[in-house]
Amino acid sequence: MKDEDQNLENQSPECRNPGNRSQSNRSLENQVSESRVPENQRGAGHLRRLSRSLAYSGSVVDVYQDTMELPDGCIQKWDFVCHKKGGGACIVPVLADGRILMVRQYRPAIDRETLELPAGAVDAEDATTEDTARRELREETGYTAGKWKLLLRLKTAAAYCNEYTDVYLASELKDSHGQALDEAEEIRLRAIEPEVLLQDIYSGRIQDSKTVAGILAYTNQKR
Repeated sequence: MKDEDQNLENQSPECRNPGNRSQSNRSLENQVSESRVPENQRGAGHLRRLSRSLAYSGSVVDVYQDTMELPDGCIQKWDFVCHKKGGGACIVPVLADGRILMVRQYRPAIDRETLELPAGAVDAEDATTEDTARRELREETGYTAGKWKLLLRLKTAAAYCNEYTDVYLASELKDSHGQALDEAEEIRLRAIEPEVLLQDIYSGRIQDSKTVAGILAYTNQKR
């Protein structure tokens, strides 16, 4: 039987071995307890990966094919998507009057505009996801925040992808005089009451998962 680590030489280090993740990502994993079957307890009756090979390498994600042994002994090929940066941060920015800053932008993957919370991927210079959140808030909205609080942590698509998103509440906002968007970004800023956003979630007008989770977490903690 092939060893589990066979065919991994072409992987990015973070996908090949979680121990090679950046310090900030390792600290996140230490703080989020996940149920795993220890290696020495795997065998008959447990799902396990026999091998992993690179199928496609992109600029943002790599796609791998895993050879999996099912609990009944059958062998299947599964897909695994590795986010090269690991993940990112999402922000719930609340103005003094209680409205939440939202961004509207076109998403090619679904071919339509969406209304979302500000968010972005971790950059190399970010020591923590709070650093990511601070940078993305300033770039996408033109605001800075005097107070930060971690609301929740998300695994974006745990069935097939390693991406995570940390959601932060940002308050005591100050206008820093304009957005600082990348060349590819075209983002329009709106300030909307939480009650309206909840209506948009339950009516299906807002479907972005991190946005739904962030707004629900914020409004729930206010009760």
